[in-house]
Amino acid sequence: MNKFELIKRNTVEIIEENELKEVLKKKKPVVYLGTAITGTPHVGYFLWVLKLADFLKAGFKVKILLADLHGALDNTPWNVLEKRYNYYAKVIPLMFKAIDVNIKDLEFIKGSSFQLKKEYVFDVLRMSSFASAKECKKASSEVVKFGDNPKLSGLIYPIMQALDEEYLRVDVQFAGLDQRKIMVFARENLGKLGYKRRVEVMIPIIPGLVGEKMSASDEKSKIDLLDDEETVKKKINNAECVAGNPNNGIMAFLKYVIMTIKEDRKEKFVVKRDKKYGGDLVYGDYETIEKDFINKKLHPLDLKNAVAEEINKLLKVFKKKELKKVKDLAY
Repeated sequence: MNKFELIKRNTVEIIEENELKEVLKKKKPVVYLGTAITGTPHVGYFLWVLKLADFLKAGFKVKILLADLHGALDNTPWNVLEKRYNYYAKVIPLMFKAIDVNIKDLEFIKGSSFQLKKEYVFDVLRMSSFASAKECKKASSEVVKFGDNPKLSGLIYPIMQALDEEYLRVDVQFAGLDQRKIMVFARENLGKLGYKRRVEVMIPIIPGLVGEKMSASDEKSKIDLLDDEETVKKKINNAECVAGNPNNGIMAFLKYVIMTIKEDRKEKFVVKRDKKYGGDLVYGDYETIEKDFINKKLHPLDLKNAVAEEINKLLKVFKKKELKKVKDLAY
């Protein structure tokens, strides 16, 4: 797999692919992902952790913005901001450890370490004089929780995210598809300040265990990074997974996380079954799993048990008792 194919796998959109090919000619291109410190990180984050691992393998310098100020702009109380930052700063690096990736070219950056500098604040004001309130609200509508009485902070959010591309000195911004409007906003507005537009790479938003997406605010929809083995099994067993219908959170997580790891490690995905039900099923790719699931050769309960086992393996790196103390202070 060449560098371009490696970056493109498991993505839903790249704006623009030709620009990405030019970026890949650079000796050490730079990509960043920003995560606002709002809800508790969950296993859905492995989707973007794996994609950042692809960027590392493709020779990129990777920057992860732990966006504390963005968290506040999206309704994280100011008095717990630092505590939530501390929790994110401890658990996100462990996610890379869980997938066993070389992180020598990975850097974590705290948002407020540069976003309070006068040059940055001046540029926020400059961009706010170009961008209308309507544009800003539209840009952040899928990211910021506006509610019935929208706060001004939600309109500042996309302006700052656009400027982060410039101030972090990156060639590429990478995020989930829910960030698309902000990324387009950045491409449309950075030029007005004399800055170049960046390549934007997006991955899908996978469904939750119940409901439309894995949400930090809905415990039933997600597996928390500190969930114990029994809790993981219980949540997976209660997840929506109708026989023959692959459109659910279990299958999506299997496709984008578990099978990506398996294929990179040249390992098989094993579904353990009693001999009276035909014995174990062994898979080398997602497509075959989906085909068997659609044809009802693979039962949802057997699939759930196998997925729960794989998730518990990923979560072994988290020292849950120690981290729970940090988490309890933040939430």
